Amino acid sequence: MGQSTQYVRVADSGKTVTSHFCPHCGSTVYYVLEGHEAMFAIPVGAFADPRFPPPSRSVYEQRMHSWVRIPVDIEHLG
Repeated sequence: MGQSTQYVRVADSGKTVTSHFCPHCGSTVYYVLEGHEAMFAIPVGAFADPRFPPPSRSVYEQRMHSWVRIPVDIEHLG
């Protein structure tokens, strides 16, 4: 991975979320959740490619915008 600027905040769970931003444009590139350091999350909005694969799981749905439609046949983690 290339360079990134980091910002660490405390999530509602009390654990930390480390967000990594592009040091040139400030866009969120990925983030890592405390306790899940072996994987990272990439905000789907970071991709403009219409061929980008659809999501396989949904996390933290209680904070989604009312106009977002989540596929029913994927894993729902909250």
